[in-house]
Amino acid sequence: MAPAASGALRQLSLALGAAVAALGSLLLIAWKVYFRDSQQQQPSGVGWRARWERQLLLQAPLPDTQEPHRQAHEYQVLVLGLDGAGKSSIIHYVCSTEAQRHIEPTQGFNSVQLQANGLQLDFLEVGGSQNLRFYWNYYLSKAHVLVFVVDSADGSRLHTARQELHYLLSEDPLLPLIVLANKQDKSDALSVTELKKELDLHTLNNQREFFLLPTSATYAGLDTANSVLQLKSLLIKLLAQI
Repeated sequence: MAPAASGALRQLSLALGAAVAALGSLLLIAWKVYFRDSQQQQPSGVGWRARWERQLLLQAPLPDTQEPHRQAHEYQVLVLGLDGAGKSSIIHYVCSTEAQRHIEPTQGFNSVQLQANGLQLDFLEVGGSQNLRFYWNYYLSKAHVLVFVVDSADGSRLHTARQELHYLLSEDPLLPLIVLANKQDKSDALSVTELKKELDLHTLNNQREFFLLPTSATYAGLDTANSVLQLKSLLIKLLAQI
């Protein structure tokens, strides 16, 4: 075979191999979406295209698992919880006392940085929808503290919140934990004592630093005993000891 023809054939083979590899990756993503959909009920109104695009987004490489060089006094606060628990509102009012009529829920990821008392707090919120919960545990290794937000008035989903929380805790038995009994301003909200029982928090081992705070993530709630500012104070005190 002539050298030119041989070279062209080799280039064609490489191109076909790359195309097959790319197609294989897309089929793997599609299979994962289908497999998860077949075993878990999807939220109403979430179509195939939305799940497909979200899965493609989440196929982006995760951060390097090796600990990067950190600036002095820089800490990551991982904020998790079911969708609608109030995570975005909590981060907003911890970092700013500006009144907001409506705070949009996080659809994917939300990152906010706060400078306080010589510390840099990097808040990372990961959305709480059913698809995104699958990725929560990937971010535990980077966190210095886990803040888990629970809607105290959403009794129908407390069992789901309990399952998701205890799965995270089994992945990292030593990570400091702050559970927020949020939406205490609601008339049907469970008390801190009731929520502790519902979430089986009495089963936590003594090696983990654990706190349970009642919160009301609203502008009016900043002047009450359930102010989210108590979370800010606790984080500063806790992280300053690390």
